Formats: sequence, structure tokens, C-alpha cells
Amino acid sequence: MKNICVFGLGYIGLPTAAMFAHHGANVIGVDVNQHAVDTINQGKIHIVEPGLEAIVKKAVDKGNLKASLTPEHSDAYLIAVPTPFKGDDHTPDLSYIEAVSKALAPLLEKGDVVILESTSPVGATEQMVEWLAAARPDLTFPDYYQPDHEADIFVAYCPERVLPGKVVEELISNDRIIGGMTKESTKKAQEVYRIFVEGDLLATNSRTAEMAKLTENASRDVSIAFANELSIISDKLDINVWELIELANHHPRVNILQPGAGVGGHCIAVDPWFIVNQNPDEAKIIRAAREINDNKPNWVIKKINAEVDSLKAQGIEKPTVALLGLAFKPNIDDLRESPAVNIARDMLDADLAELLLVEPNINELPKSLMAGSLVDLDSALEQADIVAILVGHSQFKTISLLEGKPVIDAVGVFN
Repeated sequence: MKNICVFGLGYIGLPTAAMFAHHGANVIGVDVNQHAVDTINQGKIHIVEPGLEAIVKKAVDKGNLKASLTPEHSDAYLIAVPTPFKGDDHTPDLSYIEAVSKALAPLLEKGDVVILESTSPVGATEQMVEWLAAARPDLTFPDYYQPDHEADIFVAYCPERVLPGKVVEELISNDRIIGGMTKESTKKAQEVYRIFVEGDLLATNSRTAEMAKLTENASRDVSIAFANELSIISDKLDINVWELIELANHHPRVNILQPGAGVGGHCIAVDPWFIVNQNPDEAKIIRAAREINDNKPNWVIKKINAEVDSLKAQGIEKPTVALLGLAFKPNIDDLRESPAVNIARDMLDADLAELLLVEPNINELPKSLMAGSLVDLDSALEQADIVAILVGHSQFKTISLLEGKPVIDAVGVFN
């Protein structure tokens, strides 16, 4: 297991590739983004993740890590590409996995290991095997229903479960779920991850591993939905939700999470829909949680617009609103599925106020927000008539109470 190929060099794939290389494996990372490939081959990174760039630079300088647009034959292949959903029914989009399968299939040789890491609906690993088998009828592939069946290729599912901002640490220390299509596939995949993982490698089958990842994120989503719903009820009843939660959490068996502007990111905002899509009649609580969290940005917008209307009634024709934070969580640059981005986009489309956008972790706005103005924090606070805090970045926690300016604090920075 000395030669490893990682497909997808994003927030999960790049740290994973770097960790294998850092621990002595020869790694080729594959991505369709030429900028990402060029940046990595210079020993730099195109994402924000503490501690990662030093590891990438060292691995590249030693020759253990290189990035490419095309894969090469390896002992093990890891797939960490996006799995979004499409349409109003949130149908999982496995087209990226299918594309990788077709690119990978010609390289396979007997004894190779293929591991899917992308968060996927139950059965995605089996679907991937079907694509591989169709392209390589000369090889035998594992069968989920025959766990003791021998095959030429070993296939497993191993979901990532790391926290952005602590990926380098958690990739090593966290336990991993290894779900093989067969028992031997599980063992082979465990050999791959044991190269650098110090946590336990928990053996199961591919379907259970897929569902475990979805379950972890759906559980978090339901808990956050409770906090978000509680914040809306508390606001209606003129209760400080932050104080309420702090008091309630003194109960020895209560641990309520903190509310926010919604739920974002590539996992929690997406994965529960995979369960709902496959089980529409049964997943009632999971669906309700998703709907609550998806609707929270609209509630925040209503709170902001109420202040806008109030200032207009006082004679300010088009008030200036500063939106603080665009990332989906504090102290990172990741904007995927961010409720703050959705709030900014919808407010730009409505054009009821002048918007100043503050995100200290990026240098330019995404295409969906190009109509807005990216400004620094001090300028925004000076110019704004209204301030809305959408993300709890550490820079925002030093802000003094803004005398005379309405503040919508969706994340409890001032509490």
C-alpha cells in the first residue's frame, strides 16, 4: 500500500492525500481544477485549513505528493468528490462518482483497493462497483450479498468525519468506520488507513457505513433544528434564547446546541436529504429538521428587513446593512451551502438596502454575490445603519456594542 491515488483535492481530499504522503506513501492527487493542481505542485494550498500548508509543502518537496489532472495506477484509490443533490425532491447526484469510476476503471489491476469517501446515499458503493464492473468485465468485483466472496478488486466505503479547522488533527486521531463490500475488502481498506490513522478502525459493511455517516449528520441537524426553532419561539415571547439555553443546560441530562442563521456546509445541510429521498414516508423528524433549518435564513431576513423598514419610516431612503460573515461556520473560508450566503444573495436580489459584506477569510466574492461589496470590518461598522451578525468569526467577538445602531445577532456574539 505504498502508492495511493486520491480523486478530489478539496477540503477532504487534499488533507487526506497530504496525510498519506506525510507518512511515507507515494501519493498522486487528481482534480479537474487546473488552479488547484498548479497550486499544490508549488507546495501551497488553495483552501484555508490550519497546519495543512506546511504538511503539503514538505510532502511535495520530498516528492511524496504530486497533483495531476489525470490518474496513475496505484495500490489504492480513494474517492473524495462532491455528492450534491438535485431538484426539489433532493435526488442525490452521483455523477461525480460515476465520472471517477470511468476514469479509474482502465487502471485497475488484480489486488487493487478502491475506497469511496464521498458522503453518499445508501447503496452508492454498490452503484460504483456496477460502473467499474461494466467497464472492466475482465475483473471480478465484490458483491454486498456475498461477504465471503473472493474478488479481484477490494472495495469499501469509509466516510470522513472531521471538523473544518481541525482536519489535520482529527484525520489522525478520529475513529474511522470501514465498510467493506466483503470481509476481505474491509481488511484491505483497514490496511490503507492504518498508514496514518491512530484512532480505531471500526469494521462493518458498506451499507451500514454509508448510513452511519448520514445518521451522524442527521442527528446533528435535528439537534440544531431544535435550537433554531427555540430561538424563533423565544424571540416571539421576548425571551433571550442564549440565556434560556444556558439555564436549561444546567440540567444534568440536557445539552441544547446554539442557534444560528441556518445550517450550511457540505455535510449537515445536504446529507439528511439523502435519507429523506430514499425514505420519504418514514423520515418525518429528519425532514422536519431540514425544513426548519432551511427556513431559518428567511426568518433572519425578515428580522433585518423589519429594521430596514423602521429606518425608512424615519426618512432614510435606502439604509445600509452590514452582513458580518459569509462562511458556513466560524473561522473558515468554506462557503458551501452557507445560510449567510443565501441571506446575502436574497437581500441583493430584493434590493431594499445597500449591502456591505464582511468575510475576513476570503479575498473575493463568489459569483452569486458579485453585485455586493466586500469590505473590511471597520469600514462596514462605520458605514452601516444596521448590522447583522451571521457567523461567529473570532474577529467579530471583539466588537463593542454598537450604540444607536440596530443589531441582529443571529449567532449570539453579544451574548
